[in-house]
Amino acid sequence: MPNYWIVKTEPSTYSFDDLTRQKTAVWDGVKNNLALKHLRQMKPGDRVLVYHTGDEKAVVGVAEVASEAYPDPKQKDPKLAVVDLKAGERLPRPVPLAEIKKERAFADLALVRIGRLSVMPASPDQYKRLLVLGGSK
Repeated sequence: MPNYWIVKTEPSTYSFDDLTRQKTAVWDGVKNNLALKHLRQMKPGDRVLVYHTGDEKAVVGVAEVASEAYPDPKQKDPKLAVVDLKAGERLPRPVPLAEIKKERAFADLALVRIGRLSVMPASPDQYKRLLVLGGSK
C-alpha cells in the first residue's frame, strides 16, 4: 500500500513543468531534519503531490517516488538524502493554500500547520481530497 506525500518547491528554481520535461528527477535540497526524516521514509510507488511555493502557493501536480532514499551525491554531508521522483499529471486546476486552509479535513496537514516544511506526509483521505479539489479523477 503506497504512502502519500507533499513536496514543496519554488517554481522559479524548479517547477512541476521542469519535472514533467525531465520525466524523472533527483529531489534534492532538503536540509530540515523533519523533512529529511520524511524523505527517508519514502518508498518506490508512493504517491506525491507537488506544491509550488512563492507567489503561487498551490498544489499543482502529481508525481511518484521512483527510488528509495539515498545519500545526496552532490553533498559531502552524509545526513543529506535524496529520492528520485517520476512526473505524473498536472492537476487540471491548481489547489491554492487559501482553499486548503478553509477545509477542516486539512486542519492537521503539515502544509497548514508547519509552513516551512518541504517534505510532509498526507493521509490517504487528504491526498484524495486534494486530487478532487484539483479536478483530477
